Amino acid sequence: MKTIIFLIGIFIFHFTNAQLSIQEIANLPVSVSNNAVCEGFINNQPFVFSFAGIDSTKNYAGLHLKAFRYDVQTNNVMTLPDLPDTLGKIACAASRVGDTIYISGGYHVFSNGNEVSSNRMHRFDISTNSYLSDGNNIPVATDDHVQAVWRDSLIYLITGWNNTGNIPNVQIYNPYFNSWMQGTALPNNNIYKSFGASGMIYGDTIYYFGGAKSSFGFGIQNQLRKGIINPNDPTDITWSFEVPDDNINGYRMAATTVGSTLHWIGGSNITYNYNGIAYNGSGGVPTSNRDLFISVESIHWSENFLTEIPMDLRGIANVSDSVKYIMGGMIANQEVTNKIYKLEWDLTFLTQNEGNSNSIQVQFYPNPVSDKLFVKSNNSLNLEICNTLGQVVFKGQFPKGTHSIYTGHLSEGIYYLRSESANGSSNQKLIKR
Repeated sequence: MKTIIFLIGIFIFHFTNAQLSIQEIANLPVSVSNNAVCEGFINNQPFVFSFAGIDSTKNYAGLHLKAFRYDVQTNNVMTLPDLPDTLGKIACAASRVGDTIYISGGYHVFSNGNEVSSNRMHRFDISTNSYLSDGNNIPVATDDHVQAVWRDSLIYLITGWNNTGNIPNVQIYNPYFNSWMQGTALPNNNIYKSFGASGMIYGDTIYYFGGAKSSFGFGIQNQLRKGIINPNDPTDITWSFEVPDDNINGYRMAATTVGSTLHWIGGSNITYNYNGIAYNGSGGVPTSNRDLFISVESIHWSENFLTEIPMDLRGIANVSDSVKYIMGGMIANQEVTNKIYKLEWDLTFLTQNEGNSNSIQVQFYPNPVSDKLFVKSNNSLNLEICNTLGQVVFKGQFPKGTHSIYTGHLSEGIYYLRSESANGSSNQKLIKR
């Protein structure tokens, strides 16, 4: 059962359920939707960034290049210089590698209704709070695409819309060399090609879900597509798909990971144009008000329904493995909002046998970790900690109970916890601060 608590005097609305808490914590200077959102850190202090989007008019003239930065610690919002482009745009995507945010693609709508996809790769320096010169242009312009980072090194731009239709391209950007590579293309059909889908990379696997077909009526999609990346050749990708539930779909959701669970936040169950009006002619589109998630070890969806979580999302700020932020979006009645939301999951991550949801097997906490990681298991456990290159930096065996592991010697960054016990195995992301 969901509860709603109104905190009078500080104007924070707090929504909770068994899995997740959500707070409206601050407001942007203007309402914005279909904006690219990403996190950044300065001396380990987290910030949330928003780039481009559409304003409350939901009109072609309301497309803009505005940018904002939210300070998580002080709760202050700063207006940044506009994104360095000549045309306002929506459906961009933003990803962080190190101290730089990369904002790619998007599209502009002209007064006559024509649209043009962008081939720009903008670069924003988090440490100096300023734009760098643009990176090399995207080989094939794209918007409403899936964007995800592999091993904190390569940025994958997957499918999306190019001017007149969806594309099967997998375009891989190397920030270090400012260069592009072509990954194994998607099968050239309406199962894989999509606009408005979203996803992530977990370990060496790309997951993306939902979106719209490039066909009459732009029908919504229910496929979970997987791309296994060859770590010896990251352009080599093996593609497959499955449909965990025929009745579950989604469009313009924010995608993130929490432990070994893949989450799709918000969005809608009906495809729509940039103004929130359905392509199928049914009128204004409702929000799904949903946290949809699936384990990497299972093929069954779970859903939590949340009060006033937006649709029309183009990213989420991953401040930690359990704390995320959303800026803007559309809420009830397709209203473009200026709200900033904090989403927080429990710091302990549960690994469960399929079909035995009441049995807690393994807990790891805290995450992010500093000097000491605690491990709690109801069975004896084999555990490895690996870096993003796949190198094992810790290996141990533990009996049933709670144990601690010293992590102070590890460099800051992302690691992976690989655990195996009588109840099964798991692969979870660990952030070292």
